Amino acid sequence: MKDISSCKVLVTARSFGTGDSALKGDLESAVGEVVYNPFGRAFSYEDFEKYLPGVDGLIAGVDVIDARVLGLANRLRVIARYGAGVDQVDIQFAQDRGIVVTNTPGANAAAVAELAFGMMLSLARRIPEAVAATRAGKWPRVDGVSLQGQVLGLMGFGAVGQEMARRAAGFGMVILAYDPAPLESAALELGVRLCSPEEVLEQSDFLSLHMPLTDETQGFLNSETIPFLKRGAFLINTARNGLVEETALLQALNKGFIKGAALDCFSKEPPDPDSSLLKHPAVLVTPHMGAHTDGAVNKMGRMALENCLAVLRGLEPPNRVLR
Repeated sequence: MKDISSCKVLVTARSFGTGDSALKGDLESAVGEVVYNPFGRAFSYEDFEKYLPGVDGLIAGVDVIDARVLGLANRLRVIARYGAGVDQVDIQFAQDRGIVVTNTPGANAAAVAELAFGMMLSLARRIPEAVAATRAGKWPRVDGVSLQGQVLGLMGFGAVGQEMARRAAGFGMVILAYDPAPLESAALELGVRLCSPEEVLEQSDFLSLHMPLTDETQGFLNSETIPFLKRGAFLINTARNGLVEETALLQALNKGFIKGAALDCFSKEPPDPDSSLLKHPAVLVTPHMGAHTDGAVNKMGRMALENCLAVLRGLEPPNRVLR
């Protein structure tokens, strides 16, 4: 095992160690130098230009780490992604340069599913609308939709999709799911019917997206696929902004084809305050906060730390991303 006492680690993930101070202590005692994100935001290219040279390990948040950024790395050996998604990292370019990429699969699955389910309840019972009206001194009759007996369609049946199914089963929902490599034992255990993408779209009263962003899933919901949706369905997206073409979604909302949408991610973050989608009365929005619970943050931090230190020590990390 290699001595890593002279290694330098850059941590751009802003919440690293915020809920568990032992994480920073464990990292600082293992390596020679640690630099934490001083900005309170994702790193830009110019930030990496200043901080990345001379770094051996990177514990990364939602920063864009493309070929241009990686071209700045003269000692980098590992990118320990703080979260499951790796679409912001040019994995092939990193691998070609001998840089190991890792992630933290499943660490935030329960947290993201809890937010998605909360969004679904808010859409169904029109909770934000009711709160606003009551605070304004009104006392309206706000009719909602019961979740019991409704069809929940899950596009993606990985860790988050399965956690979503567990919660939906408790509400008596009918659960359909599509995944290119479904875990049939989990579907059987949770009472989930595995279907084609078209079947899920056509039958879902509530459609919740839990797919990774890849070349194949980019723009999954667009002007061609949205018409497959059951008219009057609700959409929940706590996964990746690139899964939905926002212009097509806005048109579907304006036509009443989609009754409502709950979005935790946007093509531009934060979105423009004048965005038509942001202002739409049928859209519920949150600031990409799906993974932000104490339990999820601590678990992601510990897994990212273990991945980073393993690679620096010359060991196989627990969660290497392979493509």
